[in-house]
Parts: sequence; structure tokens; C-alpha cells
Amino acid sequence: MAVLTRLLPIMLLLMLAPATSADQRQVALIVHPDVDTRTLTRDNARAIFAMRQRTWPDGQAVRVFVLPGSHAVHGRFTKEHLAVYPHQLQLAWDRMVFSGTGQAPNRVSSQAEMLERIATTPGALGYLEREYLDDRVQVISME
Repeated sequence: MAVLTRLLPIMLLLMLAPATSADQRQVALIVHPDVDTRTLTRDNARAIFAMRQRTWPDGQAVRVFVLPGSHAVHGRFTKEHLAVYPHQLQLAWDRMVFSGTGQAPNRVSSQAEMLERIATTPGALGYLEREYLDDRVQVISME
């Protein structure tokens, strides 16, 4: 019983610690503040990130930014928000580029660069962990 009493506080700390970091590590879909859209369906988001939808509903050009395919946040975003694997998106981008029917999205090297590029590029769309958010970008929700 004494061992259980000593282990209980440690077990409680271990159970609570991941909840805090998981909230900060949650990936948010973000846009430039001048984008009027505040929600996207999964199908719309998938079409935009697959570079098939090239404009916002108001006609403004969408500028898509992504992290490298090997980045953990990119993998989480594609699986959790788009319900596709990163390699599936890469194949779609490669197909468009090599066939001459489209372009790949703009690639950034870090979440800090993602934040900066979304904040300064009209029509921009991207994603990052919530801990990187600031008031220069808007978070949009997924339906």
C-alpha cells in the first residue's frame, strides 16, 4: 500500500502531462487575414491541397504552403485533416507538374517560416501546430 501511495502522484502527473502538450501540438488550418472563408469541408480542403481548387469562393487566388513531406506536422495534417497519406498528395502534385496541368504548392522549411509566409501572402493557406499561432493569421475550422 505504501508503494501505491508513493506512485499515485507520479502516475497522475504522467496522465496529465500529455494532455497539455497534445493541445499545443494540435495542427491548425490557417489563412491570411484577408481570406473571407472561415470553414472548409474536408473535401474542399483536400481539393485545395491537391491543387485542384485554385480560387477562394470570392475569386481570390489560393496560395498553398506546405511543410516538407518528411516533416512530422505535414504527416499529421494530411492524415488527420485531409484523410490522405503524404505520399498520395506528392503523387498528385508530381502528376500535375509533369503533365503541365498545374503546379506543386509552395514548400516552406519550418513552422516559423509557414507562419511568416501565410501572414504576408494574400490568399495564403497552410497549417501549423497551435503553439506557433499568433494574431497575424486566421484559423479556419473544418466541417
